[in-house]
Amino acid sequence: MADVSSIGEAEHAAAKQSKVEAVKRASAYLKVQVAAEVANGTSHFSEDAATILKFHGSYQQDDRDQRTLRKKEGIEKLYSFMVRVRIVGGRLTAAQYLACDELARDVGNDTLRITTRQEFQLHGVLKHDLAATIRIINKTLLTTIAACGDVERNVLCCPAPSGDAIHAALHHDAERFAAHLAPRSSSYWDIWLDGERVENPGAARPEPARVPTAGDDGVEPIYGPAYLPRKFKTAFALPDDNCTDVYANDLGYLAVVAAGEIVGYNVLVGGGLGTTPSAKKTFPALAQPLCFVPRDAILEIGEAVVKVYRDSGDRSDRKRARLKYVIHDWGLPAFRAKVEEYLGRPLDDPRPVVATDVDDHLGVRAQGDGKFSIGIPVENGRIKDEGSFRLATALRTFFEKYRTPARLTCQQSILLIDLEPSWVPEVEALLESHGVASVERVSTVRRWAMACPALPTCGLAVTEAERALPGLLDEFEAALARLGLSDERLTVRMTGCPNGCARPYNADIGLVGRSAGHRRDGTPDAGTYTIFLGGRTIGDRLNVEYRDYVPFERVVDELVPVFARFKSERNSGETFGDFCDRVGVVAPPKQDTPQH
Repeated sequence: MADVSSIGEAEHAAAKQSKVEAVKRASAYLKVQVAAEVANGTSHFSEDAATILKFHGSYQQDDRDQRTLRKKEGIEKLYSFMVRVRIVGGRLTAAQYLACDELARDVGNDTLRITTRQEFQLHGVLKHDLAATIRIINKTLLTTIAACGDVERNVLCCPAPSGDAIHAALHHDAERFAAHLAPRSSSYWDIWLDGERVENPGAARPEPARVPTAGDDGVEPIYGPAYLPRKFKTAFALPDDNCTDVYANDLGYLAVVAAGEIVGYNVLVGGGLGTTPSAKKTFPALAQPLCFVPRDAILEIGEAVVKVYRDSGDRSDRKRARLKYVIHDWGLPAFRAKVEEYLGRPLDDPRPVVATDVDDHLGVRAQGDGKFSIGIPVENGRIKDEGSFRLATALRTFFEKYRTPARLTCQQSILLIDLEPSWVPEVEALLESHGVASVERVSTVRRWAMACPALPTCGLAVTEAERALPGLLDEFEAALARLGLSDERLTVRMTGCPNGCARPYNADIGLVGRSAGHRRDGTPDAGTYTIFLGGRTIGDRLNVEYRDYVPFERVVDELVPVFARFKSERNSGETFGDFCDRVGVVAPPKQDTPQH
């Protein structure tokens, strides 16, 4: 554990910085490279410009299914862009939904994808359509700025459409925090909106910084010219409903409730699930309680935490640049002392409040104000029409007719809210006629499952995830049914690489892409996976490795004996994750990477 004086010396050490740090500084507050290339007539951006483009809310990608063939034919990659719509707390109007839906059909690949951070992603957008796409998104009073990049990402909040004071306060605080941590440079508006600043909840100018520190900057007082060392994620949650997975975030606000109102928050710090198996210095971590603050101090404490990270995070090694590594290296007491130094006052100890449950908000629910919501499970968040399953058409029809708002969840689902009681059977009939299953007709294991997009668009993926999980869940359903465990609530989360986008490391069952695979004829298969066991739906415990390099077709077979043992040896009321944690997961010896 480091002491505060040695931390101060480390902060100012002239360590070699990564290439990305130089690119950020050369961007002149996120402008130069993107502005120079946005309209140059090419199909893609240079590497440096693509790095800065992320801050504007878009990732440059190419179709990896086509990459090898196109290389053989001597033609360039099939480039496209993923555009991420930043939606604080997942709150959408009908007009905003319909605008995103229209963009998906006009410039995207005919699908919308709900992310695990309550946002929409448009996939397949071509470079020449980027500017028009971003302008339309901003006209709806949504934004793409800071949906990606080394800044505060989309701020999470419980999406329950309850009209009570607790949920209203939680939403209000999340929106205030998101506005305060939004970038202040004019580059976004200059490049995409002809200099016209659009004042909306996701991109509004934050109120003035209230924690002056030596590293502040005239243009970006919170971030500075190099912004943060890596991305930064924040979530707001309630103790009885951790639907935002607050412990998996860099910064978490866990509400402290008394007499029917939020009196303040336990501030949690240091969560983050990405890791690199080949680098033992990296690991997933859950956030720890730092302090308690009243509601009127959430911006002040959040800004101080971000600035400590800004000034002390690792800018030489992006694999170790997240806040969790600062806290690991220093120890929480030293980190707390540094935050107090930035604040200029001591912090109050956290209250004895922890998360105790989680709700996915699906099905028909009374809102408490005489109206109803319908939570629709969306497999892997993909809103599409495919054969008799026509979710995209059903939702478009709903919003055009009823014009009520919606909420996106961190489980990649959508809530239709503010429904009059008489509308509920009408909406249920609409969904059924379009092949959309109600939550009662979805298996429990499928209801709580998630996957990242992975192949063919993600440049980091080594295996399948979104395209492979539905078939894998068919096998899970059959295996659990044979054992009489179909009603067990457990989370299955699958990713195509170790970066943890679908939060596999605190799930009951985490499936993490390990290596690409090929069949005997040379064609690719779904690859091999590491199986992790022992997390739980509440999200407050990491799982541990159970099997490594498991071929896709063997995943469920490897777990059937564990399910059988769970059935015969569980304690009364014990969940699958709690059982695995209690009895211990004994990992076998490491296997060599399969040779193909």
